[in-house]
Amino acid sequence: MTWIQKEITLRARSRGFHLVTREVLEQLPELREFSVGMLNIFIQHTSASIGINENADPDVRIDLEMGFNKIVREDFPYVHTIEGPDDMPAHIKAAMIGNSLSIPITDGQLNLGTWQGIYLCEHRNRASGRRLVLTMHGE
Repeated sequence: MTWIQKEITLRARSRGFHLVTREVLEQLPELREFSVGMLNIFIQHTSASIGINENADPDVRIDLEMGFNKIVREDFPYVHTIEGPDDMPAHIKAAMIGNSLSIPITDGQLNLGTWQGIYLCEHRNRASGRRLVLTMHGE
């Protein structure tokens, strides 16, 4: 069994839900070496999250942002406010979506469903590039 681990930085993005499948794959040429295995993606942040959702219709990304903003309001009387009004809601959204993914590898490719893509879920109004730890294992 082979293990490969690397850290990458995604380019900075505005608040919202962003497909990053291609950006991740471009930085992971070693994926082709695996006939079977697993990729774990871990985001090293508490105000952004990583997820899988529809990769075809861009309206899904708009609706996800609107839905999460309705569920987790910025005008709630939060105690943790030192980093701005979008910070605590960002922590809550990140806790809801999560900080890691496990995706099967089959014949040198991610075995995602037809309509699935990897999302960076950026919950802050302004953020720098987000760091990911990519860990692959398999044969």
